[in-house]
Amino acid sequence: MTGRPDPTAAQLTSATAAPTPSSMADPETERLTRRALRLAQFTVAYNVVEGVVGITAGIMAGLVSLVGFGLDSGIESAAAVLVGLRLAARLRHGQADERKERRALRGVAVTFFLLAAYVVVEGVRSLIRGEEPDQSLVGIILLSTSLIVMPVLAAAKQRVGRALGGDRLILADAAETKICMLLSVSTLLGLGLYSLTGAAWLDPVAGFVIAVFALNEGREAWEGELVEDDDDPTEADEDARPHKE
Repeated sequence: MTGRPDPTAAQLTSATAAPTPSSMADPETERLTRRALRLAQFTVAYNVVEGVVGITAGIMAGLVSLVGFGLDSGIESAAAVLVGLRLAARLRHGQADERKERRALRGVAVTFFLLAAYVVVEGVRSLIRGEEPDQSLVGIILLSTSLIVMPVLAAAKQRVGRALGGDRLILADAAETKICMLLSVSTLLGLGLYSLTGAAWLDPVAGFVIAVFALNEGREAWEGELVEDDDDPTEADEDARPHKE
């Protein structure tokens, strides 16, 4: 190809170039990649439990936002599975397959669009019918637990992604985990206000907030932009350098 290089394409190339065959041969790179894989595996296990509890509690209480949160946990699990598979492939082959990783991100994007559609439809239906959900202590405990676990998990993934030179896939996984934390805040706020005020419309409104998050996350995943945009490049470069213990 000829002509001036596209800055956007150059940035994308540099973001995906961290795990090359030569760098994967580095013991530190392999160690970090294995750590990222373990974090993805933990994400799958935790979100499966979170999703089952959230959906069950949401259906029993008639809480649209809690059901939506549970479905989002299932999607987070699916995304973590895809990330884990790609990381395992890196360890086997010594490099990342950009085409397959982009395809995996787009598959995740579609599921987020479906989630947003479901939450909006259910929220509108709840508002039209004037349904009043029950309170859910289980839901509040679940969301409070998520607010403790998810920030720690997201920070751990972000550190590994930065240490690998700004790895796009791992930072995307960190961004998804951070979105899960934001969804926990939104849903817990809706449930808490409903418990205090008895205003049934707060639940579907919290569901609409989830839909906005899901649409934005899906768009960024589709476009390959689901990364930590506010990261300091200088800090990332410093983290990428091997540190002697």
